[in-house]
Amino acid sequence: MSFEPKEPLAVERQSFMAGYLDALALVERLHRLLLDVIKDEFERVNMLEINAVQALLLFNIGDNEVTAGELKSRGYYQGSNVSYNLKKLVEMGYMHHQRCEIDRRSVRVRLTQKGREVRAVVGQLFARHAEGLQAKGVLGADGIDQITRSLRRVERYWSEQIRYIY
Repeated sequence: MSFEPKEPLAVERQSFMAGYLDALALVERLHRLLLDVIKDEFERVNMLEINAVQALLLFNIGDNEVTAGELKSRGYYQGSNVSYNLKKLVEMGYMHHQRCEIDRRSVRVRLTQKGREVRAVVGQLFARHAEGLQAKGVLGADGIDQITRSLRRVERYWSEQIRYIY
């Protein structure tokens, strides 16, 4: 059996594919880890009524008044997940809801004072993390800019795949 070296292009493609799959797994793990970090913070401050997904949803809504459809169209959440969590957040008093005057099927939501308090806890957590990443030299301004630019390019590429393949 003779050993024939692979073409350089094939080796490069295989190497890129391995790196791409590693990056995909890392993004998924980081998202799950982020939810665990938020969950741990809420346990630490004894806010046990709300889960990490709901807290992140409140943080992302912020001072805006939005519909579930707007959150889905921005790409933050999937349909049933966002609808379920918005309903729960309204029931628990973290959000106000109001039917739209024009489209009665649509409901607009915004944070209550209780929801803004949750948002503040998440914001403080993220601020501590940003400070810690810089202070410990884990990531600087250039590094975070490079990561963000790269992830935005992947986001744009995936969005184009969804829009133009079908």
